[in-house]
Amino acid sequence: MPIQSIFPLFTTRCDSASNPPPPPLLPPPGGSKSGEAVSTPPPPPPAAESDKASAPPPPSPAAADDDIAKAAASVSSCPNPGPLEMATWDVRRLVSLDTYDGVRVDISKQLSPYFACVHSFHLGTTMLPDGKNCSYGFTTQMNDEEGFMMARVDPERGTVDGRIHKALLGGLAMGKLQLGLSSEGQSDQMLGEVDVGAATWTANFKYGSMGGGNVFGCNYFQAVSPKLAMGGEGMYIGANGNMISSYTAKYSFDNGNEEATDAAPAPGPPEAPSYLAATYNAGQGMLSFNYKRAVTAQRVNIGASLECSPMTLESQVMLGAEFNLTRSKMNICVDGSGRIQSVLETKLGREQGSPALNFAAELDHGKNVMKFGYGR
Repeated sequence: MPIQSIFPLFTTRCDSASNPPPPPLLPPPGGSKSGEAVSTPPPPPPAAESDKASAPPPPSPAAADDDIAKAAASVSSCPNPGPLEMATWDVRRLVSLDTYDGVRVDISKQLSPYFACVHSFHLGTTMLPDGKNCSYGFTTQMNDEEGFMMARVDPERGTVDGRIHKALLGGLAMGKLQLGLSSEGQSDQMLGEVDVGAATWTANFKYGSMGGGNVFGCNYFQAVSPKLAMGGEGMYIGANGNMISSYTAKYSFDNGNEEATDAAPAPGPPEAPSYLAATYNAGQGMLSFNYKRAVTAQRVNIGASLECSPMTLESQVMLGAEFNLTRSKMNICVDGSGRIQSVLETKLGREQGSPALNFAAELDHGKNVMKFGYGR
């Protein structure tokens, strides 16, 4: 076999413009037939122009800064002040305690994660009307992610009280319905409310029937600055034709001299900040000032309330304090008439749902009245 059939010769000119082609590959072991061409792997295809154009260019730093500036501008530094009815709730809770006499027992049973019932007994008390010294009430409550429903039945008085709270419009508003029915039918009442709000304000609209006449009302609470909120409320009572209005201003501030503590925080939601609130009730001509201060965060709180009439110069002052410990809580308050109230609540276990024991006492020096009660 001639050698030319195995190694074909290629000739080229030295002065050719193009480079000579590469030599062919050797045949695989075992040989190949004469005259059979040897194949070479194809080169990779070039990148398509469409693939190069499909990748988006990286965002410029200027565009990213503009997006951050727009997001920051859309967020207000003024927080939502909450409902107007709850503006001074912390002070009212401190200066007016729920004291009682006799024995009061509440037995609750969790029937499901969403449903519970409570049996309430009050024995040996002088606080009930018509000279009765005992009472019984049955309460049921159902909760879910969108609200709750509650009903209470009092067989002694023949009354049924109900309350329904339901989120509306996907959580943008909250609807409330309150009912009070009795066997006589003279004191029946119904009140419907709608709460709406945004980032810096809350509003409430109410309509119902109370005392034999219609009731219309609305209120509005607006955050003017990060620490100042102002609002007002108006209500018309059709039973007596009265128009009631009130105006509230609330200023919150931080505790500058608050000392750090290593104690564990008290259970429950965080306490509201210290604040000073002023309310003027135009219908009654009363001016009230409420002050609340967190001496130690979630541990020691104090409150003071001053109510006065600018026309008659009559006034009343009330002071209260609360001390939260690991498994107990102590509340005490005193007013200008010499009445002293105190409530001690202690947990009998560390697990969730453990029973609690309460002791309540009230001493009124002006009326020479003393009360003492305990319960769970």
